Amino acid sequence: MVLAQAILGAQMAMMFVVAGLAGQSLASNVCFATLPISLIVLGSMLAASPLSSIMQKYGRRVGFMLGTLAGALGAAVAAYGLYQASFFWFLMGSLISGIYMSAQGFYRFAAADTASDAFRPKAISYVLAGGLASAVIGPQLVKVTSQAVVIPFLGTYAAIIAINLFGALLFLFLDIPRPPVPAADAPRGRSRWELLTTPRIAVAVICAMVSYALMNLVMTSTPLAVVGCGFSQDRAADVVTGHVLAMFAPSFFTGHLIARFGVEKIMGLGLVILAGAGVVALQGVEIENFFLALVLLGLGWNFGFIGATSMLAGAHEPHERGRMQGLNDLLVFGGVTIASLASGGLMNCSGGTAQAGWTAVNLAMIPALMLAGSALVWLVLQGRRT
Repeated sequence: MVLAQAILGAQMAMMFVVAGLAGQSLASNVCFATLPISLIVLGSMLAASPLSSIMQKYGRRVGFMLGTLAGALGAAVAAYGLYQASFFWFLMGSLISGIYMSAQGFYRFAAADTASDAFRPKAISYVLAGGLASAVIGPQLVKVTSQAVVIPFLGTYAAIIAINLFGALLFLFLDIPRPPVPAADAPRGRSRWELLTTPRIAVAVICAMVSYALMNLVMTSTPLAVVGCGFSQDRAADVVTGHVLAMFAPSFFTGHLIARFGVEKIMGLGLVILAGAGVVALQGVEIENFFLALVLLGLGWNFGFIGATSMLAGAHEPHERGRMQGLNDLLVFGGVTIASLASGGLMNCSGGTAQAGWTAVNLAMIPALMLAGSALVWLVLQGRRT
């Protein structure tokens, strides 16, 4: 699972670097530049529940193989859209690619399937730490491939096809027991509504949604902002590399911090760091501001999202896994879809300049952070009263 995160995960960094720039060149209205990224996330949201059900019934390997096939197909359709200069086909390829993104989201849950309660946060962290390699591989491949052929970014999507075909071989070695078929008299578990109204689950879902959505909101806009403020595409790729490294590097010790200090404190720290990223971004548009803001954004996402995943994994029963994990990712990626849709509009249609758009993007973080912070404080106070 660590290797899958490292190798296959590189395609997500690649698409987040180039999809907005490619969309800007293909769209008739620049306000829709980030629509390809929005459709990647929408595809992930729509695929979350079906993929979770498939894995519950047929095992993780089948679901992950389907994800890689969808990744290859989506890249091929997007490449066709670039070749034809068709924004429609580029969007369709992005939508299909979202199925891979959804499958990758289950890597962290797969790591926890057979882990003990004590080891679960560490197992989740180690798998996400595989993103360190993808943080280097993805943007560097963009530098090599984005202008490799006459049509910009076509080579990048060809490379993504190859990554999926090669990465699919990893799952031939995956050995996670298939969940047992429940007996007729086995407990059915809580309904989706009962799960969502469980305080610990509700707060975990809210914090995961906010952490992921805000990370996506800002990261989606970053290549457009960096290039719009006069820097090169290579500098934009470097900023994204720094961001993705910060997303995954702390994973080597995030699980240990959760075990020592408690999941609530680490999630709260993540939200504070996300707020710090917005403050730094609002101080200016020098390249140093972009680097520091995006590093803080990645670090805040790591603490917030891994913390929320650990809290959720310990708040439901094994027989509720397929229902709850699919519902969680449906809601999380639903929030991310809204954030990525808003990102392009805020960036390109707020004041007419890249700097004004970048300011609007970072100010938009405030309401979501207030929501997640309030929910987490409420949960802690509830626990003290109990």
